[in-house]
Amino acid sequence: MNKYKVCVYAISKNEEKFVDRWMDAVSEADLVVVADTGSTDNTVEKLRARGALVYEEKIVPWRFDEARNRALSHVPEDVDICVSNDLDEVFEPGWRKKLEEAWTEDATRARYLFTYSFHDNGLPKKQFPMEKIHCRHGFRWVHPVHEVLKYDGSKPDKTVWVKGLVLNHYPDLTKPRSQYLPLLELSASENPNDDRGMFWLGREYMYYRQWDNSIKTLKHYLTMPLATWKEERCAAMRYIARCYEEKGDLEQARSWYFKAVAECSYVREPYLDIAMFGYRIKDWPLVMAMSLEALKINTNTGSYLVEPQAWGYTFHDLLAISMYYIGMKEQAYKHAKIAYDMAPHDERLKNNLLLIQKEVGADHE
Repeated sequence: MNKYKVCVYAISKNEEKFVDRWMDAVSEADLVVVADTGSTDNTVEKLRARGALVYEEKIVPWRFDEARNRALSHVPEDVDICVSNDLDEVFEPGWRKKLEEAWTEDATRARYLFTYSFHDNGLPKKQFPMEKIHCRHGFRWVHPVHEVLKYDGSKPDKTVWVKGLVLNHYPDLTKPRSQYLPLLELSASENPNDDRGMFWLGREYMYYRQWDNSIKTLKHYLTMPLATWKEERCAAMRYIARCYEEKGDLEQARSWYFKAVAECSYVREPYLDIAMFGYRIKDWPLVMAMSLEALKINTNTGSYLVEPQAWGYTFHDLLAISMYYIGMKEQAYKHAKIAYDMAPHDERLKNNLLLIQKEVGADHE
């Protein structure tokens, strides 16, 4: 006998290829509600055939928060737990039991693990906590894009951690993100004091190669009173450095890379960026020093800003290359071997190892 009434709700548009997989995953819920925002394929028909309650909605002008609020409005009032996810996301089996075991009568929302991406071998590449499960009343979605849940209910806002609940992301990489930039600009104009939104806008300008806009926006973010999370501030500085490097201003780039390290010296990501910068300008002592410092850090924070590359073979690869050019070939061989052992199917790593092996002698054959 289930303790709570659970409803999964989502928005959709032209997602027919995901319907069966998604419905299989959410079938543990008592009901499934979907707001379809204009599918021209068979998404609506397939969802209904699988038992979802589908409401066809027009969101003009488009914004994600309004679409999700429309979907939420169709969730029955007597539902205890609302579970928001997208059709390209899949819960691992048994998620409902884990959720009900963790949920309490005074809980307002739940936190769980989200797998954003995977390695080719199927192991998680990037994971961080997610928080899109909530009680039925007191919540609404805010912000046109990168929307978040805002709580204004009458009881205290209490989050529970759901041990073992994992939501996996399998995105449709053919979908463009062209709508993101104008929506982020709109979000920044609507919420000028929202530091997270300003950070995301600056990052998006970087993705669009709008270097000056990115630098200006991220520098503004760094001045905002609520922009105090060191890991995110560090990322902003790293992005500013990248923009200056793309503009050809290597002096400013170097300065901002070092500022990023100083801002958050306990994460590997700024060391990765400055080591890669050193590699590009062939500053081998810089590459070696930053890579060695990075490898002293053995735990990642688990935030959405963690770069998987910082936790793979890259630092050992960079040490092999930099030490080789410095003339420390015995040490270069050691790191080349570690890098290759971590990625034995990488032909470049294999060839580097063989090249260094020939130069250090037969003892390493």
